[in-house]
This record gives sequence, C-alpha cells and structure tokens, in this order.
Amino acid sequence: MRFGILGPLRVGGGEATVTAGRDRIVLAMLLLRAGRVVPLEELVDAVWEERPPATARTQLQICVSRLRQRLAALGLPPEIIVTDPVGYGVRLDPRELDSEVFARGVATARSAVAAGQLADAQRHYRAALALWRGPALSGIPSRSVRRRAEALDEQRLAALEECVDIELRLRQAADLIGELSESVDRHPLRERLRGQLMLALSAVGRQADALAVYREGRRIYAEELGIEPGAALQELHQRVLVGDAAAAGPESRPAAPARSLPRAISDFTGRQQTVTRLVKEIEEDDARVQLIDGMAGSGKTTLAVHVATALAHRYPDAHLFIDLHGHSERNPLTPAAAVATLLRQLGVEAQRVPLDLDDRLALWRTELADRRALVVFDNAASTAQVAPLLPNGRDSLVLITSRRRLVGLDEGRPSSLSVLDDEEAVELLGRVAGADRVAAEPEATAEVVRRCGHLPLAIRLAGARLAHRPRWRIADLAERLTSGRDPLAEFTAGERSVGRAFALSYAQVTPAAQRLFRLLGLHPGVRFDNRVAAALAELSLPAAQDLLDELVDAHLAEEVEPGRYRLHDLIREYARTLVAEPECADERRAALERLLDHHLHVAAAIARTIEVTGSRNLLRLPEPARPDLVAATASQGRAWFDENRAALTALVRLAETEGFARHCWQLARACWRAHFDGGHLDELIETHTVGLRAAEGLGDDEAVAMMLNYLASAYYRLARFSEAIGLMEVALGLYRRLGLRRDVRNTLGNLGASYTANGDYRRGKEHFDASAELTGRLDESGSLANLLNNLSLALLNWGRYEEALRAARNHLLLARQHANIRQSAHALGHLGMIRHRMGHLGPARRLLRAALLLKRKLGNRFGEGEVLNEIGVMERDAGRTEQAADLHRRALVAMTGVGDRVGQCASRNLLARAILAQGDVSSALDLHRRVLADATRLGARYEQARALDGIARCLRDTDPAAARSHWTRALALFRQVESPDGEEVVRLLAELD
Repeated sequence: MRFGILGPLRVGGGEATVTAGRDRIVLAMLLLRAGRVVPLEELVDAVWEERPPATARTQLQICVSRLRQRLAALGLPPEIIVTDPVGYGVRLDPRELDSEVFARGVATARSAVAAGQLADAQRHYRAALALWRGPALSGIPSRSVRRRAEALDEQRLAALEECVDIELRLRQAADLIGELSESVDRHPLRERLRGQLMLALSAVGRQADALAVYREGRRIYAEELGIEPGAALQELHQRVLVGDAAAAGPESRPAAPARSLPRAISDFTGRQQTVTRLVKEIEEDDARVQLIDGMAGSGKTTLAVHVATALAHRYPDAHLFIDLHGHSERNPLTPAAAVATLLRQLGVEAQRVPLDLDDRLALWRTELADRRALVVFDNAASTAQVAPLLPNGRDSLVLITSRRRLVGLDEGRPSSLSVLDDEEAVELLGRVAGADRVAAEPEATAEVVRRCGHLPLAIRLAGARLAHRPRWRIADLAERLTSGRDPLAEFTAGERSVGRAFALSYAQVTPAAQRLFRLLGLHPGVRFDNRVAAALAELSLPAAQDLLDELVDAHLAEEVEPGRYRLHDLIREYARTLVAEPECADERRAALERLLDHHLHVAAAIARTIEVTGSRNLLRLPEPARPDLVAATASQGRAWFDENRAALTALVRLAETEGFARHCWQLARACWRAHFDGGHLDELIETHTVGLRAAEGLGDDEAVAMMLNYLASAYYRLARFSEAIGLMEVALGLYRRLGLRRDVRNTLGNLGASYTANGDYRRGKEHFDASAELTGRLDESGSLANLLNNLSLALLNWGRYEEALRAARNHLLLARQHANIRQSAHALGHLGMIRHRMGHLGPARRLLRAALLLKRKLGNRFGEGEVLNEIGVMERDAGRTEQAADLHRRALVAMTGVGDRVGQCASRNLLARAILAQGDVSSALDLHRRVLADATRLGARYEQARALDGIARCLRDTDPAAARSHWTRALALFRQVESPDGEEVVRLLAELD
C-alpha cells in the first residue's frame, strides 16, 4: 500500500515524507475522499478554518504542486492528484490506500459471519484491524480532517467489537482479556466493549473481576452522565452474578445492540411542575422538540430520561440516547461522529455508514422517516452541533439537554432548570443518605445542602458518602465540606496517588519538555498560547511548539484549539510543586521575569493603539527581549485583553507577591484602558490598588501619582466621586512637587470632570480654567481637546448652552486638526446634545446619529449609551414613546456593560419617563423609586432630583400632596447642582397650585 491514513499520514512507505503542515492537511482531505473530487471550499476550510486569506486558492495550487513534486520524488505518478473545475481529487487503486483495504476486509469478514464461517471471519477481521497504526491521521490538527478521521476511528471500534464477539464464540476468551482491558480504559463509556470484557473474564472463571469491571463502569456512567448502565449491560451483570454468563456467551445478545434508553433513577426528586408541563406539551400540543438547559449537575439528563421513560410507550419503534460531550473532559462529538453512533444504535451495519457527513445525515433521516422514535441528545455543545441531527418526521420526539440555551434552533420549547429549592434538596439528600438521619440533624442537613449549592449532582455525591459511612453524622460531612484541602494530597490512597500517576507521565518526556512543563506551572491563567510558552522558556516559537506537542502527546497538556493550550487543574498543581522545588529557584525567577515582561510589552503595545495619541503616561519601556512574539500577540488588539483578563489580573498579583514591583505597577497601568472601556472596574481597582502598593514600596512618586490618578477613574465611573477627588488631589500634589506640568494639567482636567459629575459646576469650571491656562503656557493645542470635551459637557449640564456650544465647536475643530477620531466622536455627541437643548432639532438629530456611528465603531459603550439616551428623549418629545423606551433600554445595556452606575440611573430615569408617556403609571413609578434608592446610595444628586421629579409626575393626578412634596425635594436638589431642570419643576409646582 502506497498511502496510509489509519494512523499517522504515510506516503510511499514512510511517515515523514510530507512534512509541511498545509500539504499534509490537503493530502489527508484528498485521501479521506479518495476517488471523489473535494471542492476547493472544503479544502480552504480545512486548512485555514474561519480565517482564510485572500490568496487561499493560490496557496492551495502551490500546495498541490508541491505534493505532486513530492510524489514524483518518491517514484509515484504525480497524476494521482487530479484537477477539476470544482477542486482536486485523488485517483488510485483501492489496494493502494489502507482505509480501502480495511473496509474490504471488514466486509469480507461480515460475509463470512453470515455464512457461519467463524474462523474465516476472525482471520479477515484481524487482518483488517492489523492495518491500524494509531488513531486515524493523528498529528493533523485540522478540524475538518479530525471530523472525518473520527468516523474512521468509529469504524475500527465497531470492527473490533464484532471481531471480539466472534472470538468469544470460538472460546478464545483468555487471549482477549489484555486487549479488551486496554480498549475499555481508552473508551470507558463504550458499553459493548465493557460487556465483552466481562464475558471474557467470566469465561476464565474470574467472576469477581467481571463484577468489578461492571461496578467501575456504573461509577463512570453515574459521575460523567448521571445515568445507570444500559439494559443489556445490566442484564449481563445479573448473568455474571448467578454464574451463567460464561456459558451463555455473546451469541445470546444481538451482534450490534442499539444503546437503549438509560433506566430512570428510582429516587427522582422534585421537578414535578416541570415534568407535568413537559408531558402535557408533548401529548397535547405535539411539541416534538424539547430543550432542557441548566448548569452542570442540575439534573438535566435525569429529568430527560425520566420524561422519556414516562412517554416511551408512545414511541415503540426506537428509544435512542447519545451523549454529545458538549461539556465534558472529552471533545464534543462532531455531527459526523454523532450520526454514525446513532445509525449504529438503529442497527445500521458499519459498512453502510457513509464517510461523507451529508450522506450520513440523509441516511439518518431516511431511517427515522417512518418510525415513531424517541431520541435523547444529551449534553449538547451548541446549536451548530445538534441542529443537523434533528429528524425531519413529525412522529418522533427529541429531548435535548445542554448547559447552554440553544436559542439558534428553529424549533424547540426551552425549559431552564434552576437548582432545587430547600425542601427538594433536603428530600433528595434523605432519599440517598437516609430520611431518618436527615430528620435527626436538620441544621447540619441545611448546611450540607447549602454547601452543595442545592445542586442535585453535588447532593447525590454528598449523600453517597454518608450512605457508605453509617457512623458519620451529617455534621461530620458538613465540617469536611467547609475545610479546604490541598488538591493533590486529597487524592491519595496508600501507594496510589494522582501525583504519582503524573510523575510517571512526566518521566517519559524529554528533559526539554520536562523543563517547559515545570515552567508552565508559573502561569496563573487557565489557558495560554504557544507564544507565552516560547517567552516563558526562552525558546523559538517552532521549538516551543514541538515541546508542547510532546506534552500533549503525553497527556500532560491539552490543546484546546490550534496554538492554545491548558493544563488540567490537578496537573497544573503538580507542575507548580515541581517548579517550587528549591533547586529550581534561579530557573523559576528568571522564567517569571520573562513571563511578566512578555505580558507587559504586549499590553503596552495594544494600549498605545487604543489610548489617546501622545499621552506621556503610556509607559516608557525598553525594547522587549522577544519583539517577534510581542508583535504577533499584539496584533490581536483589544480581543487579547478580553481573552486574558483574568490571567492579567493574576499576573499583577503574582508580580507583587514575587517582588517584581516595577512589573506590577506598569502592567496594571498598561491594562487600564481595556479595563475602563470594558467596564471591568473590579479588576481595575484590584490591579491599581496592588500597583499602588508596589509603587509606594519602590519610593517612585511619579508611579504613585499615576496609580492614584488611574485608580480614581474607576471610582469616578462608580459614582464614588468623593473618593476619586481625594485620590486625584494627592496625585496633583505629587505631580506639582515633581514639576511634571503636563501631568498637573491633565489631573486638573480630571478633577474638573469629577467635581462637575458631583454637581459642583463652579469648582469644576475653576479646575478646567486652571488646566486650560497651563495648556496655553505649555503650547500644546493637541492636548486641549480632552479639556474642551469635559468643559463642554459641564457647561451643557449647567445650562450655559451658548458657552457649551463654543467649547464643543472648538473641541471638534481641534479633534479634526489632529485627526483624533475618538475626540471627534465626543465633540459631535456633545454638539448634538447642546443643539437639542437649544431647540435645533434637525441639526441635533444629524449630529447625534453621526456621533453614534463613530462611538460604535470605536467600541465606546458609555458614549453610545449617552447618545442613545439623548435620541430617546427626542423621540419621546416627538410622541414616539415606544421607540424612546427601546432606545433607553439599549442605553441601559451599554451603561451596565461598562459599569457606569450614574449612567445606569440616568438611563432608568429616562426609561421611566418614556413608560409614563405610554400611560403605564405603575411601572414608571416603580422604576423611578428604584432609581431614587440607587442614586441616594451613590450620592448622585442630579439623578436623585430627576427620580423625585418623575415620582411627582406619576402622583400628580392621584396624590397631589405627595407630588408637591417630591417636587419640593427635587427643586432643592436641582438648585444645589445648579441644573436648569429646576425651572421646569417650578413651572410644574405652579401648575399644581
């Protein structure tokens, strides 16, 4: 055979003859569809997945040309690869491709079985299975290749199971035990293999071991699926118990039994309203697709099986169940692999299962077209995974469980499961552990179910521990659940331990891979990419990638997607113990510095692209040690911050703990804009508080002032204006003492904005004027834009519209002169607001729409919300109240996203006004009262006043006295903040008289 895909890719008898990654993917795709043309679109998708370059087709032509040259060099005819207007294909004799030889061998074996020639069947099966050298096309990470390779792997397992059945009937059980044990370890959820191992063990008199295999399987099914073993395996278990399994043999079972619906658990608890509703919808409303979603362990599978069992009599033709592994340690099943399993459950012979996904789906729908079938799709990953699997017929029932809401499905009625209530949780614990024990210790029981989070799976596991420890009090379990333990120390029993298992794997990899593995224990995040690994270990990117591949092969790391990796929680703990050894101290510190340097330079590089050009507070850093890695990572832009937010926060803490004070405050500063714009204010406060301590420890007053200034921005966004002002006043004093006039100018402007937001317009303008005067002396017109932005907004809110208009126009002029799009968006928005307040509705609307487009383009969510609110007011004034309410709701979403609490109050106040204009007085009154409570807590006097004004408007017709009281309080607050809204309140009070 010239070509091999049943294992690593093999060409001309060798496994390394095609080494280029893209060439290997292209050749693999062609061999998987040998004899057929593979469309260019499929090849492009296989090579580049979601991000193909514009030159993808040209690059494919180059790949094919290289492949032809390589084949010619190996003495193979290059015309094996043919070109078609649609794409490319491979033409070869079926005897030259191992997958074709395998398929023919299995088909011959099945024919021999049908003829009763068991010895010949065994020989053909074993010859076919001997062609396999490992998982199909292992080492090729393309999703398209993996999807099709998984189908081949499934065919190998089916052939193995059929072969083992024959060999058990030929009384060869002793020779099978080793192979079956290894296969069950690799595929622990495959019931047929587990049953065959039980039969083999029973046949040689090892009934106790056979029962142990069953118990292990039952434990795995319970922990991973929350279900009992299938009916066939339970029946086999009973046969082993009574001693007739060895005599009966596999011929008493179907050759390829379908996996029947799991048995419903006997202690099903709670969910009665949900069960009743689901049964009613299915029986009376003919709702054929039901979606059951909820968090992990909430009992989705248990509920689905319970409902399916109750309705099974209505669907006599098939009861199917498949775990799609959407949320498990395994990769989610692809639609191709899932439909292959379903077809096998229906009894479709393996040789009839097509390789092509579309062909498989067509066969699946044909098989179900005339059946009344019940199908449970358990643990679905996404709409894309499950949508192709839905049958077309109206006579089948589909129950889908998922941890996600599958909102993209065209049909299906959703049911979202919450956790159990107190009564149901206690009842479930009693059913598992014993009702008398639960009744005897009500307080401890309440603590246990609280520690379990009222989650069904957690309660079951806690109850199981109690059931197997009759001398424990429930209080003993409660105490254990409240005490934290070292993860690795907890998983130790005698000489067996998780740590020891990891050590055995660690010992099998090369010293270079061992070093990288140890150092990865320093990374605090859940995920990391290959560039982080290269920086951490001071390696070239290809060298780091090779070592990561080695760790993945040894199951010491997991590649979650190409170029991105994770360590299992316990494996990461093991790596940390290794790198914490005293002999690793120097290596550890050097690696930590490289890790921090890499993230600091990437964060700073991205920050320079999203912050105001020319700001001196963008860090002055030396050249990075690895500019190639920094540039490649920084090209991801703001998305890099979003993906690594938790890790960056953890790195700031790690820098402080490990004594890297400079890295600590600088990394906090580099992440500021991403945290601020994204509304991640908790992370901003944490990182800058830690950074402030580090700067103080260094005695670096400039760094201290910088941390104070940017920490204040979070308190400003949270409407904690007094705290923000206090921090900035300290920073201002430090900048003045250091003689840093530009920083003095900027801090004065920030103080002006804070005083203004706090309703003190006079002090705000004083600081703006001081900042402007210093800007003039510095002769930096470009820096005047931000000052004019804040000033125009302050004058607008103060009601000094002509002055605000002049400031906003000057702001726009400066922004355009310096090609500053962000400042242009601010200026357009403020101009629109000012023109609106001045009654110039046409220009105002045009300016606001232009500002909205720019702010959305820039990702400025706060500014977007601000403009949406202004347009909403215009819509309300024009009588379009529904449109107004919708705009204010969208503004509220934006303000909530960035964490601006005053902005949230403003949006809710305006939403309530729109709702009142629609005539819904009760809803408007409730919403204004909520805002009043929030604004009072925040000290946001203007929004307090607007809420009081809104409450008064709601009460004016039903309770004039209460309305007067609220307007009087509103007027006092409006006058405190010198808002022009007070004039409107005076008019309303006069009308009330």
